[in-house]
Amino acid sequence: MIDLNGKKVLVIGLARSGQAAVRFLSNQGAKVTGTDCKKEELLGYEFERLKDLPVSLITGGYPEVKAGDYDLVIVSPGVPGNIKLLKELEEYGIPIWSELELAAQFIEEPMIAVTGTNGKTTSTSLIGYIFAKAGINAVVAGNIGIPLIQEVEQNLRNRDKKYWIVEVSSFQLERVQSFRPKIAVFLNLTPDHLDRHGDLESYGLIKARIFANQKSSDFAVINLDDPWLSTHKDYIPSRIWGFSASSLPEEGIGLCGSKVIYSCHGIKETLCSVAEIRLPGPHNLENVLAASAASLLAGIDKDIVAEALRTFPGVPHRLEEVRSVNGVRYINDSKGTNPEAVIKALASFTEPIILIAGGQHKGSDLSELVHKIKEKVKALILLGEAAPLFRKKAEEAGYNRIWDVSSLPEAVKLAHRIAQPGDIVLLSPGCASWDMFRDYEERGELFRAEVRKL
Repeated sequence: MIDLNGKKVLVIGLARSGQAAVRFLSNQGAKVTGTDCKKEELLGYEFERLKDLPVSLITGGYPEVKAGDYDLVIVSPGVPGNIKLLKELEEYGIPIWSELELAAQFIEEPMIAVTGTNGKTTSTSLIGYIFAKAGINAVVAGNIGIPLIQEVEQNLRNRDKKYWIVEVSSFQLERVQSFRPKIAVFLNLTPDHLDRHGDLESYGLIKARIFANQKSSDFAVINLDDPWLSTHKDYIPSRIWGFSASSLPEEGIGLCGSKVIYSCHGIKETLCSVAEIRLPGPHNLENVLAASAASLLAGIDKDIVAEALRTFPGVPHRLEEVRSVNGVRYINDSKGTNPEAVIKALASFTEPIILIAGGQHKGSDLSELVHKIKEKVKALILLGEAAPLFRKKAEEAGYNRIWDVSSLPEAVKLAHRIAQPGDIVLLSPGCASWDMFRDYEERGELFRAEVRKL
């Protein structure tokens, strides 16, 4: 555990996790400077509360720095790694950590960490649900929307947590040094955030840092059906427990006919039948297998795990049914921020679909998604920065049932006019939300609100 008292610390990025880091560091006695390139009025109400702390705040641009100005730098996940300020700080040899690494320095209890391109929030939430059913006092935090350092601060006061269940992103893993989960879960890897990471291999290697500090006594839960993971598993230092939705691993969890079965030390046991699992969609089967594996490895009784799988309702903004209006179901999948997530969402329904998509493109190839749109979507409603690119790719593929709108409320009203009884109206953007919204949650909440007005 690092002693921060009197340390000069710079926090770069003052959104949710940056603000939590500033508060924590200040309470630990550090001399804190917080900075953000955004102007103060764009940082929200919670930023105003930072002014009550004995910290320096610089907004609307970053400060000039020189050697010796800071002992430590905490960089928020939304801050690009190639900005001039970070390059200067690296040249001066100042340690640069993510908020995830800062939090890990103060966690003594065992941790389950979950990463992957898709399914992180569902899997993390399901593990938390299973632990709650087991009566274990566990923290569920991280990229799921609750800053980990915020929960660390609470636990330092109470010391009542038994386990940490943490969703981690590639942005957070870029700047870790000692972060070591007891159980590390890597769900899948498909192209995403290529505007930041460059290519799939670089993106995957950053994600794989979740295993970097593990020992042979730790566990790696990996998707054996994922091509990238299957070719990189030999580099994992911990004990591998695989999961597969197409077979039964020798050591891990998978399917045998209609049953979910786990195998450990050559002994096979049935967990439940596939039909008993409440979460819909084939992609959620993978999330269920991963979450079950992590929970079983943590020592939770199989009957408790099975009961949780029967009752877990899912998470907000991920294939969340908002309501049905005149026989039309409205589904909020605002968490679908890349093409692969949208493909999986489309595969979850057999009804005709009106798809609302678009936002800030992250560099992913849209070809496979456009093919699926031709197959499954009766009308495509586009908005945001990526709308022209979506339209171009769709038209090149011979799909032309496309409408452009300027706002999400307009998209919902248009979908309502087009829809017929038996249709699905699906918000699954395939893009980040930052061109029009604070985050995917704000986008999903607006969709909910507009649907409820119908």
